[in-house]
Amino acid sequence: MTVLVLLPFAYFALASLGAILPGAHPQIDGGPPVRVALARGPIHYDLLLPMTDTLRAEYGFAEKQGVPVRDPRVRYLIVGWGSKAFYTSTDTYADMNLGSIWPAVTGDDATLHLDVAGDVTGVPGVTWIDLSETQLRAMEAAIAATFSHDTNGNPIPLNAAPFGPTDAFYAAEGRFNILNTCNVWIGHMLRAAGLDFGLWTPTPQSVAFSVNWFKPTRS
Repeated sequence: MTVLVLLPFAYFALASLGAILPGAHPQIDGGPPVRVALARGPIHYDLLLPMTDTLRAEYGFAEKQGVPVRDPRVRYLIVGWGSKAFYTSTDTYADMNLGSIWPAVTGDDATLHLDVAGDVTGVPGVTWIDLSETQLRAMEAAIAATFSHDTNGNPIPLNAAPFGPTDAFYAAEGRFNILNTCNVWIGHMLRAAGLDFGLWTPTPQSVAFSVNWFKPTRS
């Protein structure tokens, strides 16, 4: 019983340690600076990619699911990865239930969530990160590689209710569990862009800790 009581404390202690141990990443340089953002939600972080003509074309498939990537008012593409059972049914803590939590803890299929945003300057919970264009391309490639595809090479939309009028879910590569969480995926994407970031960041707190530790940001 004592061991079970201590497990959550050990988990969060290791998450703090993982946030400051640098994970391996490629050395990527080149190109003028661009800005991406981390957006902290109630449960996890999302990535915000600056919307460009190239990105609109690459994600044009999402228009069929109601994600208005070609709307000229859209400034950012929002991307998150997570547990299929948990993510598709849990927008806030109030939506949490055992049926969605259990598979997320023990192991579940993964999903990618897409949404869009306009100007987010000054929005609480948004942290800006500077990249070169080459680093941004590397991050975008890593995100694209996370999508599962059908036999024709197209991303696979999920039959899951969206949270709002502009978002959608897609089948994703990987398995979600308590050790490989949505916030761990954020770390993978940042390191894929050549950024110094924590080796293991399973919680929102550990992502924030790692950002503050490695400081890949511009205020």
